[in-house]
Amino acid sequence: MALNLAWYDWVGIAGTLAVLVAFFLLQAGRLSGTGIVYQLLNLFGSGGVLVSLLGKFNVSVFVLEATWMAISAYGIVRTFKARGAPKVP
Repeated sequence: MALNLAWYDWVGIAGTLAVLVAFFLLQAGRLSGTGIVYQLLNLFGSGGVLVSLLGKFNVSVFVLEATWMAISAYGIVRTFKARGAPKVP
């Protein structure tokens, strides 16, 4: 059986792997849920899954992944704001 996958399928697979790796590393205690690496893996991972919808659109997956990207982007902005805020002694 040969895999006949289009480029957007490969992008979706890479995105799925990014989200799964992020979740595994979080559960393993190797990443912080508020860390920039975790947030970026989720942002780009969900973006990859969204790209895969170019092949066959699925509204449920679109809503899930678009929301996942929005939450990840919010987390990134929040992380950068927290880093720039002065620390209270």
